[in-house]
Amino acid sequence: MIRWIHFFTAVVILTCLTGCQTPTSSPDDLTIQVDGGLISGTPVGSDGQIRAYKGIPYAAPPVGGLRWKPPQLAKGWDGVRETHQFSPVCPQPGSASVATQEQSEDCLYLNVWTGASSSDERRPVMLWLHGGGLIRGSGSRATEDGAALARKGAVLVTINYRLGPLGYLAHPELTAESEHNSSGNYGLLDQIAALQWVQRNIASFGGDPNRVTIFGVSSGAFSVCYLVATPLAKGLFHQAIGESAGGGAFKPMAHLKDDRLGVGSAEAIGVRFAAALEADQGGSALEVMRGKTAQEIIDTSAANRTRLRANVDGWVFSDQVYEIFARGEQNDVPVIVGSNANDGTLLLRPGQTFSQQDYQESAREKYEHFSDEFFALYPVGSDEEAREAFLGEARDGTFTWQMRTWARTMKTVSSEAYLYFFSRVPPRPERETWGSYHTAEIPYVFNNLDAMDWTFEDTDFQLSRMMSDYWLNFASTGDPNGEGLPLWVPYRLEEEAYMHFGDTVEPGSDGFLTREVDFFDRYFTWRRSR
Repeated sequence: MIRWIHFFTAVVILTCLTGCQTPTSSPDDLTIQVDGGLISGTPVGSDGQIRAYKGIPYAAPPVGGLRWKPPQLAKGWDGVRETHQFSPVCPQPGSASVATQEQSEDCLYLNVWTGASSSDERRPVMLWLHGGGLIRGSGSRATEDGAALARKGAVLVTINYRLGPLGYLAHPELTAESEHNSSGNYGLLDQIAALQWVQRNIASFGGDPNRVTIFGVSSGAFSVCYLVATPLAKGLFHQAIGESAGGGAFKPMAHLKDDRLGVGSAEAIGVRFAAALEADQGGSALEVMRGKTAQEIIDTSAANRTRLRANVDGWVFSDQVYEIFARGEQNDVPVIVGSNANDGTLLLRPGQTFSQQDYQESAREKYEHFSDEFFALYPVGSDEEAREAFLGEARDGTFTWQMRTWARTMKTVSSEAYLYFFSRVPPRPERETWGSYHTAEIPYVFNNLDAMDWTFEDTDFQLSRMMSDYWLNFASTGDPNGEGLPLWVPYRLEEEAYMHFGDTVEPGSDGFLTREVDFFDRYFTWRRSR
């Protein structure tokens, strides 16, 4: 079977053999041609002006011998394929958000919402990468439904991609069988395959393949950062938006084979995982692992707290993402990046308590000769201060520093960076505890406040309108500014301008949380030098 990364020419030839004209569609004509055959969608809303196409295959099911291989071309079908329902979500640990959803390794599908009446319209395309720590999530969450942004003029795409050990496991036997001498990074290769599908097919939905914006939150945001960094995604998108890239790409990454920067090798993690699966009893560990069920693999990963990320493999990544950006070798596209005022509350465990002594000891061990400076910024003189220090450290070191670093490293290329800070506290239960929590901005960006069973105020609806306008303007032109919106000035190291999305929308300058984020700059510079 032809590998996905290399089959573009074959698809172009096949498409032209079946007629190179892109079918024109209208709200009354729900059937269009894509790779593989004809699909039919469904009208959305009372006026039927928006059409949704759910569960479109963009790659072959990664099962059996295709488990832990790059995505490959999906097979075609006869007749008209109904794309009226979301596909199963990719295998993942249980959570309330996926408890009622079917899971399957056969999950490499995407969804499209469009209001275009003709393939000639060439509307801006926005492809969403969901969050979930690279272990959970899907492209079918209600708050990330694409109909509202499609009604405002976008062609909106959401996708599933492989997660956890099925998406990011590296292992010496996987490396040995790879033509690129690489393993891991399969979830990221899925995202690249989806972007390739968009390039070939999005015009059928009235989208412009030359105006594609990738955007995502949390691990979806550092997936966006990964895509900006890898040469394999060059030319597949033209703008990028990263929202609260928690724990993301600018911290030290694992290398495929070597322990570096205080991080163990990706292959070593894979060997330990194979042992936990009892796949190291002689013979081929890979054969045994491919014989395990997806549930066995997910359960083993959860039981052993195996956390996997993209790795520096020499193919997808030639170096640490930080170093790629520092040398100006990333894809040169404009970006919007930002974080939330209370991102750190994400890391609170139910019923978690804090001890002044325990927190001081753990901080001194972690920060070593930086610990006195850390305590000056985050005092820990009581158990309550330990809690506040935990939340501040989590917000600034895990989220705020990542996003400012991203904005700062854009100075190495010609494209602009636009930085934001989100502080609006949504009316969720226990809002005093959670504040402007991690991912709080999602329904505002998607203009989907109605999807939440909360009592929103006029301020919320106004904020949602403005944020979705900024995002769509950016997807249209590479500049978020537009009529009726406060001027959003690009980020510059000298002024550190940003847009503040709070109870009001207004520009800020001279940075935010500057002392705290400067501290983490020095700390991570030291970490990279070890």
